[in-house]
Amino acid sequence: MSVFLISAAGLILLTVAAGLLRVLRGPTAADRMMAAQLLGTGGIAGMLLLADASGITAVVDVALVLAVVSGFAGIAFARGARKPDERSEP
Repeated sequence: MSVFLISAAGLILLTVAAGLLRVLRGPTAADRMMAAQLLGTGGIAGMLLLADASGITAVVDVALVLAVVSGFAGIAFARGARKPDERSEP
């Protein structure tokens, strides 16, 4: 079973590498942010698969922290992507 989990993690790693290319060459900021979200999600999935395959439970904690950071990054992008006239005055 662990061979299957490691090979699935490798497949996800290939997907993350393709997303990294989109982060570097994305035509718009939205494309880059969506690719960065893919990196976060793929990283979490790969870590959880490797944690289950290897039995190292600390990797699950790292994946959870990455999930929180990825969520905050998405929120920060959405708040910064609004038009200047839609922003609230401090």
